[in-house]
Amino acid sequence: MKIIVKILIVAAALWAATRLVDGITVTGGTTTQNILTLLAAALIFGLVNAVLKPIIKTVGCAFYILTLGLFALIVNAGLLLLTSWIAEQLDLPFHVDGFWAAFWGALIVGVVSWLLDLVLGD
Repeated sequence: MKIIVKILIVAAALWAATRLVDGITVTGGTTTQNILTLLAAALIFGLVNAVLKPIIKTVGCAFYILTLGLFALIVNAGLLLLTSWIAEQLDLPFHVDGFWAAFWGALIVGVVSWLLDLVLGD
């Protein structure tokens, strides 16, 4: 049940990012298609984070320390770009256009996910 709630939270955060950042788009036809696309993108984003983020944190530990954690913003932007690329390979109409869109989108996804997690909690 926790996993489903987490996917819904990330999907809502991705929706917020599509509304607030010009370079992040979902180009589905109907509202239902857009919701399903956001759910699929949230699932991909969750898998990418679960698999790659611990590896990146371990390998890039020095960068996290030297930048006082700001390197995490770069990593999250890269993971959002990777999610966009995987979605494109799976013919999902979710697209992130460039690094800066990914940077601001990852920041929004992080903040919205955190806020929704606070509200919905465990």
